[in-house]
Amino acid sequence: MAKSIPRSGSRRTGRVGSRKSARRIPKGVIHVQASFNNTIVTVTDVRGRVISWSSAGTCGFRGTRRGTPFAAQTAAGNAIRAVTDQGMQRAEVMIKGPGLGRDAALRAIRRSGILLSFVRDVTPMPHNGCRPPKKRRV
Repeated sequence: MAKSIPRSGSRRTGRVGSRKSARRIPKGVIHVQASFNNTIVTVTDVRGRVISWSSAGTCGFRGTRRGTPFAAQTAAGNAIRAVTDQGMQRAEVMIKGPGLGRDAALRAIRRSGILLSFVRDVTPMPHNGCRPPKKRRV
């Protein structure tokens, strides 16, 4: 039988406690993805590692109520409440999508007290790429 090689830095030797609560994040990026059916708010640090996230579905809204502005406002408030406890003061906001929750989520972010360095719309726009689906006849 082969001899086992001892690994340096194994799980047992090292930290005690949670890393998430120990980290202090002064600056971050807030990503808001607003589709017609849901709004997802993700808070990352400047390197792109997720700190906190929330969506209208996880806040308890179901069905067509997930796409409403109030659901987006609630989701943004929940995502930001966790990072303000970790010391975030400044943030950049990236908004993506055509949904109703775009403005409501941005309003909730502004009301939270975090200083916004800039707000950028990163909605993907095709440069006449794929042919769109045929129009709906209702």
